This record gives sequence, C-alpha cells and structure tokens, in this order.
Amino acid sequence: MSMELMERERRGMRMLFSELKCREVINVCTGERYGNVCDLAFDPCTGEIQAIVVPGAPRMFGLLKGKDGTVIPFAKIRKWGEDVILVELP
Repeated sequence: MSMELMERERRGMRMLFSELKCREVINVCTGERYGNVCDLAFDPCTGEIQAIVVPGAPRMFGLLKGKDGTVIPFAKIRKWGEDVILVELP
C-alpha cells in the first residue's frame, strides 16, 4: 500500500474493500460476533454504500456456511476500528 493511501486511511478518507473484509463485525448491544464483512450492498445510481453483509450462521457442526448472509444497514454502524466494526442492532 502506498504512503499516500495509508495516510488517507488514517484520516478516514478512504478504505479499500480488501481492508474492510478483514474486520470483524460485533453487535455492541448483545456482544454477538457476526464474523468478517463478506460483501457490500450499494445504490447503483449514487454509488453510496447502503449496507455491509456478513456470512450466514454456520451449519452442520460449523463445517458449512449458511446460504444467507446478515445484512446490516450502514446507518447501524457505530464505530470503525482498526480490526473491528461495531454495530448497534436490537
């Protein structure tokens, strides 16, 4: 990663998806750990990110991932950390 890109990330100005998907998502209300970001949902007209997606619950003794992911609205994100994303879901 270039020095300029690292400086922009430090200031919170830019983040790559490859960096985002390494962050674990945790619910601050329940302490539940959802796993790492696996996808983004965005508005194709504006390019605005609408939600982050984390994998579905594991099946068969944790060997297989569920088909459906958990979609977390962008407005529910409370804090972006260096290695976690804190969300507030009931």
